[in-house]
Amino acid sequence: MISIKNTTLALTFNTFKAHPMTKNLTTYFAIMLLACFNLGAQTNVKVMFYNLLNYPLEDAVPNREPFLATVLSDYQPDLFLVCELNNETGANNVLNIVQNAVSADYTMATYVSNTSDDLTGNQNDLQNLLYYDSTKFILLEEIIVPTDLRDFNVYKLRLNTVDQNTNPIELYVVVCHLKASSGPDNAQQRFEMVQELDNYLNTLPASSNVLLGGDLNIYTANESAFQELLDVTNNITFADPPNRIGSWNNNVNFVDVFTQSTRTQSGLGGSTGGFDDRFDFILTSENMLSSANLTYVADSYKAYGNNGVSSCYNRAINSSDCAGPEFSFAIRDALHNFSDHLPVTLSLQTSALLNTPEFDQSNYIKIKNNVTNYYLDIYNNSFELINEVFVVFNQLGQRVKMFKISEGLNSIDVSHFKNGLYYIVTKDIKFKPKKFIVYH
Repeated sequence: MISIKNTTLALTFNTFKAHPMTKNLTTYFAIMLLACFNLGAQTNVKVMFYNLLNYPLEDAVPNREPFLATVLSDYQPDLFLVCELNNETGANNVLNIVQNAVSADYTMATYVSNTSDDLTGNQNDLQNLLYYDSTKFILLEEIIVPTDLRDFNVYKLRLNTVDQNTNPIELYVVVCHLKASSGPDNAQQRFEMVQELDNYLNTLPASSNVLLGGDLNIYTANESAFQELLDVTNNITFADPPNRIGSWNNNVNFVDVFTQSTRTQSGLGGSTGGFDDRFDFILTSENMLSSANLTYVADSYKAYGNNGVSSCYNRAINSSDCAGPEFSFAIRDALHNFSDHLPVTLSLQTSALLNTPEFDQSNYIKIKNNVTNYYLDIYNNSFELINEVFVVFNQLGQRVKMFKISEGLNSIDVSHFKNGLYYIVTKDIKFKPKKFIVYH
């Protein structure tokens, strides 16, 4: 177990001078307002795990980045967990994509090459990493748990709440990639890897919030590695949030949680054969299902891009057999082109009040259709933004359109735009970029 860094933090409050009576009343109302928020408000945190398919060295599908941007822009995760990251260049590329597609406040943990195989080959070809919204989380510590094959990368986070000094909410995020392939020898190696993780988890308080995201390469819940993760005698017992326990390999009854393979066409890199396996997971410590200060939102677990239709069995995710009301063709096609795996997503919930940046004018602007082909519908609820000049940039930073908006609903013609991700900013008012996708 290797600890990379510790980060200490302090929360600073601005003070002001006032008449004692005024100050006391102000303090009283501030406390009452905070109490009301804590009683009634719920803050959600969106999590995504994604196998990036040997990024960036796998180039059978050239220039894959816009497809990843499409996926991230659509889901808008607060925590983004990845595996099959090849090198630091790729890590920085992904950071740039997530900052543009989700938020400029995103940052990443320290990129570290795999340490587990240093004595047996030191290939360092498949790494894990965590990206996170730095306005919502503070990274406290990074831990490496080595095995005989690949590291478990563990990240200790603290939720950025207004009372974090007196009532901290902490989360351990584990990112992993277990041994691939079927057969008893590979299953045994997966089990031994999980045992190494358990040895580390035994050092944590039993009440810890722990999230595990990974490509587990497990074919059935009866496999010893999966049973070890769910063992109720462990210090940290994991749970499967959708409770879809069974033998899922080539079993159409589990199509709703399948994540691989998104492809039937050869020559794209990765696996083919169509949709028939559940390899990718986000597991939570059992306490996070109900009793923790950061809990799983019921029914939020998704194999992202999977419409849950039985006709998708053994098909490519972008085929008409996989169509459904939740995930559009544009999203499924981006997923098909970027990786042979689907991401897995879920939401967490807390009643704590986040210490987030001040409200800005961009909250008054709502894009009604983030994926469009002809017209972009923008709703403006701010008098200050009437006749303000808006500018649209493409992913290369090139200006492609300028326009003004009125109050209420505005339809902007984008029919001549090329397919891709675009950003909207204002010329004169500080404004977080809004994103949309054109897909003809």
